[in-house]
Amino acid sequence: MYDLTGFQRDLLYVISGLDSPHGLAIKDELEEYYETEIHHGRLYPNLDTLVEKGLVEKGEKDRRTNVYAVTRRGTREITARGEWEAQYIDHPESVTND
Repeated sequence: MYDLTGFQRDLLYVISGLDSPHGLAIKDELEEYYETEIHHGRLYPNLDTLVEKGLVEKGEKDRRTNVYAVTRRGTREITARGEWEAQYIDHPESVTND
């Protein structure tokens, strides 16, 4: 996951937290988080990158709507990233008030 942009990581996290979301649902979640509009020209190429890397799979809900799901590899990458981050984040029990 080290080769993903922050936006791509956020896409992966959002997809993993939703049940087979379609592009607009993903877009809505990210717009709420970023507090700004996410353009289709940014969203869909980055979703395609995640599909190409094998982290996300894309399926069809109907002729006009694609749905996305995190693959096993994507789940492993999310878990590994969380473990890596955890070793650098201060935990409340380790903080001292000097």
